[in-house]
Amino acid sequence: MEHPSPSPRLWRGSPPSPGAGEGVFLLVGLLVLLPVLRLLWEAGDTAVLARVLDSPATWRATTNSIAIAAGATLAAALIGGPFALLVGLTDLRARTAVTFALILPLMIPPQIVAMAWTHLAGSGSPILKPLGLAPPVGRANPVQSAAGMVLVMGIEHAPLVFLALRAALRAIPGDVLEAARASGAGPWRAVRSVVLPLCLPGLVAGLAMAFVAALGNFGVPALLGIPAGIPMLPTLIYRRLAGFGPSALPEVAVLAALIGIVACLGIATQTILQARIASRLPGGARPLAPVPLGSARVAVEGLAWAVLVLMVAAPLTALLATSLVSVYGLPVGLGTLTLAHYREVLALDQVGRAFANSMLLSGSAAGLLALLAVPLAHGMAQGGGAGRIARAVGVLVELPHAVPGVVLGIGCILLFLKPLPGLGVSLYGTLWIILAAYLVRFLPLALRPVQAACAALDPTMEEAARALGAGPLRRLVTVVAPLVAPAAAAGGLLVFLTAFNELTVSILLWSQGRETIGVVVYALEEGGSPTLGAALGVIAILVVLVAMLAAGALGRRLPQGVVPWRG
Repeated sequence: MEHPSPSPRLWRGSPPSPGAGEGVFLLVGLLVLLPVLRLLWEAGDTAVLARVLDSPATWRATTNSIAIAAGATLAAALIGGPFALLVGLTDLRARTAVTFALILPLMIPPQIVAMAWTHLAGSGSPILKPLGLAPPVGRANPVQSAAGMVLVMGIEHAPLVFLALRAALRAIPGDVLEAARASGAGPWRAVRSVVLPLCLPGLVAGLAMAFVAALGNFGVPALLGIPAGIPMLPTLIYRRLAGFGPSALPEVAVLAALIGIVACLGIATQTILQARIASRLPGGARPLAPVPLGSARVAVEGLAWAVLVLMVAAPLTALLATSLVSVYGLPVGLGTLTLAHYREVLALDQVGRAFANSMLLSGSAAGLLALLAVPLAHGMAQGGGAGRIARAVGVLVELPHAVPGVVLGIGCILLFLKPLPGLGVSLYGTLWIILAAYLVRFLPLALRPVQAACAALDPTMEEAARALGAGPLRRLVTVVAPLVAPAAAAGGLLVFLTAFNELTVSILLWSQGRETIGVVVYALEEGGSPTLGAALGVIAILVVLVAMLAAGALGRRLPQGVVPWRG
């Protein structure tokens, strides 16, 4: 189909050269797809495929993964759904604080969340033991079980359901609720019969994200499932790779592909269900008016904060108390408090290296992806061939973030194990293989805020620069980039937040001397140093909180929804 030519009045300078932009977009798409394609190629060996699928261990881990991920998804729905309705529909006070507290477990690394719950529920619990509620010494920790994993992963992934459902509520015009009220329906009947059915696509999307996140979670199954003898696919892959090294790659490639297939089936189910229940909403920019809680508001707010204290504050307090007691298991008191564990853990060589490595990797990934997101998001907002290619690449970049991180980790090992063609250099065993995986996995986090900012730009500003003879690159640098810079910075901060303590990818790609903070925290806890692991976990949480506060401050200049815990 032919497109109308640009107006000669606007094209006083040289017309843009779409070939260069299209080449960049195609290169990004290729780099994103290569690890996944390499994994599928390796998993296609029929002999290895038959051997892995014939193993009882494979099906036990697969069954456990699906069952526990489904249970965690249900728990996430039971937690995130009511909070989304409270924050998105009612006159609940302190919504930003409630949202921040609910989202915090998603921002904290899973291994630290699991470690905090282990210290809270164990026989040496600094909170439950003084109350006489801790299990007796010698009895198994109750969270180191299938039910414990369901609970902890449900709390960790409840924000995914919350954010998806809250976004669906924000998309409903206020006229819909007012029309139902005008027809004689009370406020809660109007919500139940009109608003909630319109939110079903958002709820389904949140459930799918929670299921895929639970399916690929490594930190929680590693710290809670391995001690309980409950294998899941991510931990089975890790133990095979740790025990046999690169010789196990063909088998773990099949296991990783199996996780990817289950995840894709979950995403496909989400797409089908959303298509069946999606509703067309009438136009209108006015948001839903808050439904008054009336005399029940104080009780509802008290219940909401009590739930948040139990889910978030209690395990984090147990983690902090464990890091401060002189000997693990002692009660917290003036005679038992010490900062020695912090001094000791910060004096460890591997901790210093891990901080340097994590800062370098997460900072580099954040900076590079923030820069890359600007031309890619701008290209996606344009028309023509380059715009279509950019939008297709935008769909592709979601793939590594949608599938579990273990799939990408194995794909990167397979892709970079041998020297790069023409260079004779192998990235395997270096920091750069971790950086490459971070760039591919976290590109969507950097891209989404810039997409929102580009969609809100006034096109007349770029048209004015074009009329003055500015070419595409100059317009991008002088007009678009300064306007979307806050969104790019916010996207970079989100990447930093996620990558700094990341474990699922790093645990498969790290090598001696190239540890990350997430790997060292896991190693300390697994190695029987709970107080040191707790101290390092608290330090990592402080870094996360500082970055979240910085992103929240920056969020005042950004479109709604870019920083998820801001209203």
